[in-house]
Amino acid sequence: MTDAIPPTTEWKPVKLRVEDYLLLDDAGAFDVYGRTELIEGEVVYMNAQHRPHARVQTRLLVLLAAALSGRADNLEALIEGSVAMPPHNVPEPDIAITSEAEGDGLIPLASLALVVEVADTTLRNDLGRKAIIYAREGVPEYWVVDINGSIIHQLWSPIDGTYTERREIAFGAAITAATIPGLRVETATL
Repeated sequence: MTDAIPPTTEWKPVKLRVEDYLLLDDAGAFDVYGRTELIEGEVVYMNAQHRPHARVQTRLLVLLAAALSGRADNLEALIEGSVAMPPHNVPEPDIAITSEAEGDGLIPLASLALVVEVADTTLRNDLGRKAIIYAREGVPEYWVVDINGSIIHQLWSPIDGTYTERREIAFGAAITAATIPGLRVETATL
């Protein structure tokens, strides 16, 4: 018996920690599911990406990579890299702008400058649960690309699990990062 976990008579789910998830993933426990994330301690299966999602994600990555090229801050856009958010989250955003693109393991939370999720079927989750997690963890800026609505939801200034500033940018208009000086991309090709 352990002193760390008191006995209980109530049913309580066990949340996986980042290190638990990584051990299970390394052991192949999730191979049958393809791609997964750890969200609030639960392993979440990720749907296959259809062409609209893949097209918009790829085009936005190219635009962001070009806009970040040659900057002194060495920010780089990575596609589908898992982010360590201990103790219970390992999201895999569609695009993560980080100051630590090099190295082994998960993308460090402290290195994130901006996170992008592309939504064709996941808009409610991306603007709800994921926005709360990213804001709570202090991700400075978060974009949700709404394919069906042809808009980008831009959120920034996280305080107490909520982004306090937000705006919507229509596809075709330029979007300027609120928290990364000089980062601007045209969205006409999305």
